[in-house]
Amino acid sequence: MLPLDPQADIGRRAWVACPNCDDARGCAPCGERRSCSEHWRYLLSNTGSLLHLQCPACAHVWEHESGFGATRSPWRRIGSGLTGH
Repeated sequence: MLPLDPQADIGRRAWVACPNCDDARGCAPCGERRSCSEHWRYLLSNTGSLLHLQCPACAHVWEHESGFGATRSPWRRIGSGLTGH
């Protein structure tokens, strides 16, 4: 298991399903897309609407395009999806 990223701060959290461990499966609040006290992710950083996250349960790190807030151009969204960054 990976260690927590040095940027991991409990004060910066996001509620997004972890694609690695799916620890929120069966959780009623998470199933209703509400925040809960157990299944949050560290928000390591963001670039506009692209979130860089880490799961505290399994330490998996990934990017998630929220499509919310400050946006990147559509080409940058498509391009970043193609490169996996």
